[in-house]
Amino acid sequence: MNIRVKHIYHSGFTLETDDIMMVFDYYTGDIDLKDKRTLVFASHGHADHYTEDIFKWRGKREDISYILSSDIAHFSKSNDIHIMKPYESLKLKDIKVQSFGSTDQGLSMIISYKDINIFFAGDLNWWHWPNDSLEEQKDEERQFKDEIAKIKRANVDIDLAFFPVDPRLGDGFSLGGEHIIEELEPRYLFPMHFGDKYETSRNFINKMGDLDTYIVDIDERYKEFDIEL
Repeated sequence: MNIRVKHIYHSGFTLETDDIMMVFDYYTGDIDLKDKRTLVFASHGHADHYTEDIFKWRGKREDISYILSSDIAHFSKSNDIHIMKPYESLKLKDIKVQSFGSTDQGLSMIISYKDINIFFAGDLNWWHWPNDSLEEQKDEERQFKDEIAKIKRANVDIDLAFFPVDPRLGDGFSLGGEHIIEELEPRYLFPMHFGDKYETSRNFINKMGDLDTYIVDIDERYKEFDIEL
């Protein structure tokens, strides 16, 4: 299957196949919606992951569905809006969504479509803040590794992973990404959550070295990637 992934901004991406389009954590930027079945995912309600503007797309697409984290509380379920809490499953025709927890707000998720599995982390990360106390840092590590262990127990082979690699964490920017590569072994990893710091992908690639997981170098806004799976 040919998949085209486009980086919009920060943690916003589109993923497109011949017959479907997925939009992840859009909140700003130019987006080219296609005339095909569309699923819009919002992992949580932080302003850098979600905007109500996504609902303006309803009139432009006949077959559109929204999968929202339950912390976006002012919406209720409807024919095209699906609300998820962590550790739930949702079936939308030939698409299965499994939700997991986060070490911040909202949820992370695995989306299974035909023969591909996509892991979108949202704000699930090893938030190793340099100014936190040693006790706080150990607690963040424990919470993150516990959540990754739950995802690993789902026993899903991850083809594409979208995961935060946040330069604000200083030397700890790579900790979470390194751990999910070791534990979940995704075929491709798309770094995200770095705003305009486009050198972050290359810094992560250089730090990680040669791996079976292919880390995608996102060095500019709106960059597109064609992947054959």
